[in-house]
Amino acid sequence: MEFKLKGEYIELIKLLKICEVAQTGGHGKILITEGEVLLNGEVETRKRKKVYLGDVVEVEGIEIVVVE
Repeated sequence: MEFKLKGEYIELIKLLKICEVAQTGGHGKILITEGEVLLNGEVETRKRKKVYLGDVVEVEGIEIVVVE
């Protein structure tokens, strides 16, 4: 799926909620903390990691590409 970025960046946890990958903020935190989220192919454990244009987030078989 694609996410249209408005602004310079979005925090990882907010992206997961907006794209409905995480049902709640708490669910998003668990996914990130348990190492189930990949950012550009690498495990990302920072909840407030800034995600920029061109980044690719993968979680539970879902790929989110950040576009303009």
